Amino acid sequence: MYKKIIVSLALDQGFGPRALELARKLKSEDGEIVAVHVFEPLHGSVSAYVSEDAVKQAMDKVRTALAEKIGDAADVTPVIIKGHSGRSVTDYAKKEGADLIIVGSHKPGIGDFLLGSTSARIVRHASCAVHVLR
Repeated sequence: MYKKIIVSLALDQGFGPRALELARKLKSEDGEIVAVHVFEPLHGSVSAYVSEDAVKQAMDKVRTALAEKIGDAADVTPVIIKGHSGRSVTDYAKKEGADLIIVGSHKPGIGDFLLGSTSARIVRHASCAVHVLR
């Protein structure tokens, strides 16, 4: 059983309910579940063309979507972090002392074989156990 479980949620994928159900099964009695979504900042010069208000609106939408994914689950703490998905999740898990990360993985495309998917990056760089949902 795990004491601190990070569930990495991509809000555009359907792994949320399964991932949270699995986290509940793997969590120790006094354990904790943290649902993490990574808000990726705009790249380079693109940010010069997007207003701060538009970025704030996007962040508000992410907060709402994360709350909807979690629903009324009182046993799950929602967290939004900024950065690159794969690296930010592993850094956050290490900083928080997590002993398990649960992440979903879609069927890889050609770009994933060349660059590596988010779940592959998490598996490679995590300092704790990782459970990948297909």
